[in-house]
Amino acid sequence: MRLWRMKTTADAPTAEQTDPLRVTLVVGSNRHGRFGPVVADWLLDRLRDRDDLVTEVVDVADAELPTSLEPTPEATAVLSGITPKLARADAFVVLTPEYNHSFPAGLKNLLDWHYGEWRAKPVALVSYGGLAGGLRAVEHLRQVFAELHAVTVRDTVSFHNAGASFDDRGTLRDPSAPNAAAKTMLDQLTWWAQALKQARTTHPYTP
Repeated sequence: MRLWRMKTTADAPTAEQTDPLRVTLVVGSNRHGRFGPVVADWLLDRLRDRDDLVTEVVDVADAELPTSLEPTPEATAVLSGITPKLARADAFVVLTPEYNHSFPAGLKNLLDWHYGEWRAKPVALVSYGGLAGGLRAVEHLRQVFAELHAVTVRDTVSFHNAGASFDDRGTLRDPSAPNAAAKTMLDQLTWWAQALKQARTTHPYTP
């Protein structure tokens, strides 16, 4: 027997639930001649297609942070343009290439400079590379984000032989599969972002 009940005001979405979620895209390569901006432009189009997300960008190539983690005046000045974008984000999309079976040192350095900004927030992972499509870098990033108390979503987007996937104008030659994969990934990210945002509000996360 199915029991029906009348909807109450408690069932209506709150303003917090209907406001767009803040997503920070982290572009993870700073290598000379990098291919990352091509994939990042495509990814930004997918993010901006959605009414439920607003996007900011942090580019590792713009983050001249020392690996010593010493808070010098120069490092503090760089962080002033990065840390707020991470702190106010409800979720992250991290774009990484694969270098020698893992993700770049510059991306690891950016992650290590922050801790609480990632905590109890979801992370979607997008990768590009050769035959492996950057997936080994993705698996290493999952371990790092677990240590930072972040939640990586299950589905990813990966570009195998990335250079051949885009034409000279940076347009995907066959966008159907990547666009579908991006939608699935971003749907999962949005679900987790909303759920964890509510959880942080009602019951702050303490590691």
